[in-house]
Amino acid sequence: MTAIDNHTENHPAAHSEASAPARSWKVPGVLGVVTLLALVLFVLRAESGTTTFDLATGTDFVTLPAVGVPTRATGIVLVVLLAIITVYAGVNVFRRVSTPVWLLAVYGVLFVFGFLTWAAAGATIPVPGLLIGAVALSTPLIFGAMGGVISERVGVINIAIEGQLLSGAFVSAVVASVTGSTYVALLAALIAGALTASLLAMFSIKYFVNQVIVGVVLNVLIVGLTSFLYSVVLTKNSETLNSPPRFGRIDIPVLSQIPVIGPVLFQQTLIVYLMYIAVALVWFGLFRSKWGLRLRAVGEHPQAADTVGINVVRTRFWNVCLAGAIAGLGGAYFTLGSVGSFGKEMTAGAGYIALAAVIFGRWDPVRATLAALLFGFASNLQNVLGIIGSPVPSEFMLMLPYVVTIFAVAGLVGHVRAPAAAGKPYVKS
Repeated sequence: MTAIDNHTENHPAAHSEASAPARSWKVPGVLGVVTLLALVLFVLRAESGTTTFDLATGTDFVTLPAVGVPTRATGIVLVVLLAIITVYAGVNVFRRVSTPVWLLAVYGVLFVFGFLTWAAAGATIPVPGLLIGAVALSTPLIFGAMGGVISERVGVINIAIEGQLLSGAFVSAVVASVTGSTYVALLAALIAGALTASLLAMFSIKYFVNQVIVGVVLNVLIVGLTSFLYSVVLTKNSETLNSPPRFGRIDIPVLSQIPVIGPVLFQQTLIVYLMYIAVALVWFGLFRSKWGLRLRAVGEHPQAADTVGINVVRTRFWNVCLAGAIAGLGGAYFTLGSVGSFGKEMTAGAGYIALAAVIFGRWDPVRATLAALLFGFASNLQNVLGIIGSPVPSEFMLMLPYVVTIFAVAGLVGHVRAPAAAGKPYVKS
């Protein structure tokens, strides 16, 4: 096992994951385009006035005052800072030095702050409400991303996250409606996601069918099956089969009263708290346990893993099923924690965004979680700006989550290395 661990941890490409590529103009190029966009919006097209950020909720220990910033002056300052970071990224290319990821994160925060200041000129943005909605919309994405990380780390590309989310949402709605128990419905969603993933595992691992094709087919199958059952069964029996009880919010004493952070993180439903636990367990399991070592060994070099006695087929099969079970819990959030009933195709492509979060997060649980939070924030931003009457066209706001997804994966992710054996069937020699 030591040799496998060394191979996995000391692979030359593994150390390139901490920052943007030194020899690529992609990052400074993208930053330059975004900085020009910021110049046009935040300075040339900015309205005079004040943008107010409301930081307080009724349950805080200390009521923070609202913060007002001048729209145009703030835009000028932020564009200057963005330009400095862009120039620094360009200089790093000549110096053959990588641009740190934390600096790219700072750039993103500055741009988002500038965008909010510009889009809400003369209005007030409820910051806690914006962040609470972002966490809510990110929860199923994070569950899906955790499933994607586990599956791809063990060597199976999980395109079927969308189907696993949707099957979890459908089954949890029906089971909760019939039994009246949200806890039983959670267990049913977990099983539904695992069963969906087992089909992916069986066809891709045992019968060597192309993993991407199997995943796409499963997504189409689950969408078609749940849509048919919704139209034929649920709509005619909505009171008995599609009226599930929902989890209530649980306030964590003391922590829930911390200004801004408390309402966002510690006034949530049980499923959100399970999401926190899932991220921590997946990270610890992957990088601090024997299970994670074996899983990563199979995903990097299955032949070497087989040589030291690891059953590659069994390890892949059960971990893909585990990944599906975690994604199934994310599906349950739609019906038991958010909407309150099942709707046709209600996941609306969340599985594909979760897959993008896996890639953007470079197959790391914590980074994938942060990526999912970014996409959730973009999704909720359209709702908040619509409420406050922002001048941003509604059509653009509807596009925003998907634009952010494409921009993040294609523009900022840089050169990344997936697990070496991901997507490759293993034939025992």
